Amino acid sequence: MARVFLVDDHEVVRVGVRELLNSDDDLEVVGEAGSVAEALARVPGSGADVAVLDVRLPDGNGIELCRELRSRLPELKCLMLTSFTDDEALFDAIMAGASGFVLKRIVGHDLQNAVRTVAAGGSLLDARSTAALLDRIRRERDQGDPTRSLTEQERTVFDHIGEGLTNKQIAEKMFLAEKTVKNYVSHLLAKLGLERRTQAAVLATRLRKPAPSNEE
Repeated sequence: MARVFLVDDHEVVRVGVRELLNSDDDLEVVGEAGSVAEALARVPGSGADVAVLDVRLPDGNGIELCRELRSRLPELKCLMLTSFTDDEALFDAIMAGASGFVLKRIVGHDLQNAVRTVAAGGSLLDARSTAALLDRIRRERDQGDPTRSLTEQERTVFDHIGEGLTNKQIAEKMFLAEKTVKNYVSHLLAKLGLERRTQAAVLATRLRKPAPSNEE
């Protein structure tokens, strides 16, 4: 039995979704809310496995609500329900921790299956949505700090590579085995889309350079 909490400011929508989900033996609606404030007050004590969240709410939005609920209840799965197709909202929802994103025009049987999939730990992203999401991430990586995906240890190793240190020297400096450092180097190269250590050294040196001043 998957327990579901509904958040939508339109009572007619909530009634329709509630009746649809409750008509299935393995789904049960355990609570409802019409706003962000109501949801934050009611969801934590509801025992819900899945929260079905409208993207647009009168006192905020479902994406920020998703982020807040997931920070309080890491086991809670969130399914975004919206009337609009919006790649920006899709990206924000996934980054907020949502497991899926479905349109309100979805047919009843598909919505039931979507809730089941999310409750079981699955993801609801079709090929087009996945491609759009990955493209957005790549563009942000190219425009921003490419090292943001590195762990703290990987970033430290990366910085030492930029200083010209060998794996052995890095190992001694970080009190690690040389083999461990080699593994860190392999991982950070893969994350940065680089093939050789020298490329990492060049990138690290470039990132360390201060931004040019406009003053004469």
